[in-house]
Amino acid sequence: MSGNGFTTCLWFDGNAEAAADYYLSVFKDGKIGRIGRYTEAGPGPADAVMVVEFEINGQQFIGLNGGPQFPFTEAISFQIRCADEAEADYYWDALTGGGGEEGVCGWVKDRFGVSWQVIPPGAIDLIADPDPARAARATAAMMRMKKLDVGEMRRAADEG
Repeated sequence: MSGNGFTTCLWFDGNAEAAADYYLSVFKDGKIGRIGRYTEAGPGPADAVMVVEFEINGQQFIGLNGGPQFPFTEAISFQIRCADEAEADYYWDALTGGGGEEGVCGWVKDRFGVSWQVIPPGAIDLIADPDPARAARATAAMMRMKKLDVGEMRRAADEG
């Protein structure tokens, strides 16, 4: 990975390589880049993975095995704007499976603690409707959901 642009650094507690492999299994358009290892200079054990570069869907990441000091929180999340309901279902199931957790309003936390927003098509349009009453009804419906149901959000928006 080289050049200009942004790279997202994700701080893991010893499992950055496993996380990169997992993300490449979930997001089909990706690849592993360089893997850097700790040396005798530390601070980690010599030859243990320090960083792993990877790319998914054109976005560059570095997984850093920095230790337990800074766990992930929902303060940072990644949005997945899905092309259709089937894609939204795929990402929801893949990211909650194997130890992930469902959140509210379309949020999930994967098995490594990284937060994602799985957004089916039409959801953003409904909560950003130019008619404030429609937007409020769609948003109120969304607030009661875990996985977003655009059909239900639309029905709620239309109940005016």
